[in-house]
Amino acid sequence: MDTPTLLAHLHHHDTALSLPRGAFLRWDDADLHRAAHTGDPEGYALLGLAPGVRPWQRARVLLQILAASQAGLDDRARAVQARVARVLTLGLPPAHVITVLLALRRLRANHKHTTRTALRFVLEHPAADALIAARRPALRDCFEHALGTATARGCASRIAGGDTASDYLQRRLLRFLTHPAAAPARVRALYNADNAAAAAAAGGPAAAGEPVLPVDTVRERPATITATNRGDIAATLVHLYRGGPAEDLYAALGRYVGAAAAAFPRFTGTVALVMDASASMRGYGDREWAALSQTAALRMVLSQVCARLEVIETGGDERTPRGATDLATGVLDALGAGPDLVAVVSDGYENVFPGDLARVVASLPHAGITTPVVFCHALFTGSDDLTLRRPAPALPQRGFWHQDDFAELLPWMFGHCDAGAPWLRAALHDRLDALDRQADTLTARIAA
Repeated sequence: MDTPTLLAHLHHHDTALSLPRGAFLRWDDADLHRAAHTGDPEGYALLGLAPGVRPWQRARVLLQILAASQAGLDDRARAVQARVARVLTLGLPPAHVITVLLALRRLRANHKHTTRTALRFVLEHPAADALIAARRPALRDCFEHALGTATARGCASRIAGGDTASDYLQRRLLRFLTHPAAAPARVRALYNADNAAAAAAAGGPAAAGEPVLPVDTVRERPATITATNRGDIAATLVHLYRGGPAEDLYAALGRYVGAAAAAFPRFTGTVALVMDASASMRGYGDREWAALSQTAALRMVLSQVCARLEVIETGGDERTPRGATDLATGVLDALGAGPDLVAVVSDGYENVFPGDLARVVASLPHAGITTPVVFCHALFTGSDDLTLRRPAPALPQRGFWHQDDFAELLPWMFGHCDAGAPWLRAALHDRLDALDRQADTLTARIAA
């Protein structure tokens, strides 16, 4: 699995899956998803939970892991896929999940893990009553595909006649569910519009169109972006650079950096950070210290996350930025440290021999150097114009302007090197564990 390519695709490609009437499923990147799943089923499923993955890409991951057979997978990989599927059915908009389940019907894909996931969504989703009232024909189709039409209708007929816990229902329906007590009423609602309306009116989440489990933290963009509302670490550094009370600020800075670093596993490899400390990084006016403080914040977090961090400053330093930007020499010096990854962090203004970084990077493979090099854009806002700020367009590039961006930036960075593979898997397992706990709390509250 080509992790950097797949992760970039998951972050940027958000074309919807579609099911035209009487036509094949329209899935424009199916080959990429199938190949990634075949190469590493567990790692592929986990990548669907990476911060910043687009909703329709998460829907594709759900579709792929439900459509594919699990024959030959070990218990660990099966368990991870089941847990990811559960999180995604709660963390995606219900309409996306319904599209996935109808796509499985169109593809005639039905495995035991597919059946279990489909039935739990239709009958146990926290907004199931409202969803059945709004999308009854579609959910009935999903229900019948999961069990088989004859079995599904047989269960519905028995439930309509008053059966709620017979051996027949247990073997054919209830054994797939976590909380089977609510199933009979919802099966009746699937086959009876009046029952569906009554169930929806009885209560339950009103926002049936929204995910009930937030996979990514919702970030509110400030109405006005300043140098001091880009995260606690950068804000504290700005106050220090402006001459604030050093003792108190340094104490707060240590707490903020420690808390931010604690969100990530330990990276056991070596990162060489080429840190642009030229005059342009200081900025001016309302933007003074914004880019440099955010770059320094990243350095501080990496210093606690990485077993070995080599910092190569170009220009001045983070307290006295000065001079021009010589990124090419910085990269060559960084490679001399023998790192697993070189990360260039800059605002993108290369004013010593413009184009030199691009030429150096292009020459590295010819010199037998395979160390990955990535470019991290220090931005003032997420919508900066980078037309004149791409000194090496061939390099993998990603921007960041807020401390919260580190949650996406670090997996992207480490995903480019072999030493980052175990780190990324550990980080995504931690993320899955946290989301699983939230899902447990959510479903337990609904069941109660």
